[in-house]
Amino acid sequence: QVRLVESGGGLVQPGESLRLSCAAPDTAFSGRAMAWYRQAPGKERESVAAISASGATDYVDSVKGRFTISRDNTKNTVYLQMNSLKPEDTAVYSCASLVGRSYLSPPQYWGQGTQVTVSS
Repeated sequence: QVRLVESGGGLVQPGESLRLSCAAPDTAFSGRAMAWYRQAPGKERESVAAISASGATDYVDSVKGRFTISRDNTKNTVYLQMNSLKPEDTAVYSCASLVGRSYLSPPQYWGQGTQVTVSS
């Protein structure tokens, strides 16, 4: 069974920052695109950011300029740096290993999710 393990969620105030991490086994990381998704209460899950196997990135419009996705291929880890957080960023964030090298590939493996709450 392939397990992705997220960490770094928590409670922060508006305007603050958080960094999420997601560690994956080599079979779910090497040569694959990775992505971060989020799901807020009562809303559908959405793709927030994705990074291809070669490092190209893509973001949903609502986080452009505030969030940065990156990957460390030596640690099989993908990160999501979230700056200038807003209350509307509150959600459960999950990382996913995509089927192929492109960030347009569909997700195949998932982490368990980590809660991010932005509130004053």
